[in-house]
Amino acid sequence: MTDKGILYMVATPIGNLEDITLRAIRVLKEVDLIAAEDTRQTLKLLNHLGISKPLTSYFRHNETRKGQYIINKLLEGQSIALVSDAGTPGISDPGEELVQQAIQNDIKISPIPGASAAISGLIVSGLPTGRFVFEGFLPMNKRARREKLENLRKEERTIIFYEAPHKLVYSLRNILEILGDRNIVLARELTKMYEEVIRTTVSEAIEKYRERAPKGEFVLLVQGQEKGEEPGETGIEWEGLTVEDHVKAFINLGMSRKDAIKQAASDRNINKRELYKMLIKSNKP
Repeated sequence: MTDKGILYMVATPIGNLEDITLRAIRVLKEVDLIAAEDTRQTLKLLNHLGISKPLTSYFRHNETRKGQYIINKLLEGQSIALVSDAGTPGISDPGEELVQQAIQNDIKISPIPGASAAISGLIVSGLPTGRFVFEGFLPMNKRARREKLENLRKEERTIIFYEAPHKLVYSLRNILEILGDRNIVLARELTKMYEEVIRTTVSEAIEKYRERAPKGEFVLLVQGQEKGEEPGETGIEWEGLTVEDHVKAFINLGMSRKDAIKQAASDRNINKRELYKMLIKSNKP
C-alpha cells in the first residue's frame, strides 16, 4: 500500500525575495509538485532560487476541480507544496478549503512559516498588538460590507483588513460612516522598495487619497473601540450647527451627501425624511 504524501503550506515573500526561510527553500526543492495561486508569479520566485519543479495552478475559481486533483496526488504518495502569490497560504485564499479536504482524507499537513502581510503591518503600526482581529478583505456586496462593519462597531481589538487600491477610498468612507473617525494605519508595498506606512485618521486618509490615486495592495489597521467610547463616534461637535452645516461637516470628511444626511440624522436621533424636510426648509428664501 502506497504511503500518503504530505501537504506543505509554504509561506513565500510578500515583496522582498530575501524574506524566505531556509526550510521553505529546502521543501520547495524536495516536493514532487508545487500548487500555486499564480504559476507565473511563483515561477519568478523559483527561478530566483534556482529551483525547477512541476507547477500546477490552484486558485479561487478552480479550487473544486484542482483540489481533488491535488488530493489524489497526495493519496498516491506525492508530496505537494501549496503557495500563494505572496505570504502565508490559507489566509484569504482557497488554501483553507484544501486543508479541510486533506484532513478529511487523513493526509498530513505541515506548516512552513514565514512572511504575512497582516502581521508585518501590525508590528510596525504602533497600534495595540496584544489582541487583534483579522478580517481579510471586506465583502464586495454593499449590504454584506455594511453588515460586516456594523458587527465590528464594538470591537475593542485592533482590526486588520486587506484592501485593493481601486476600492480603498470606498472602504475608508464605509469605515468612517460606521466605525467613526478612528486612528488608522495604511501599510502598502511592505518589504518592497517603495514601502510606506501611513499613521493617520480615517478622515485624513480619505482626504489624502481623494487627490492622489492609491497604488499597491493595502493592509488597513484600525484602532479598536476604546472602553466607554460610543461606537461610530465621528468626533464632530454638531450641537449648535445648522442642519446644512452638520451635513457639510460629514461631506468634508469624505462622505457622499446621501451618507452625510444619514449620519447627521442618526446624530440628531431623527428620521432621514425629517432631516430632508429640515434641509429643504433651511434653503428656502
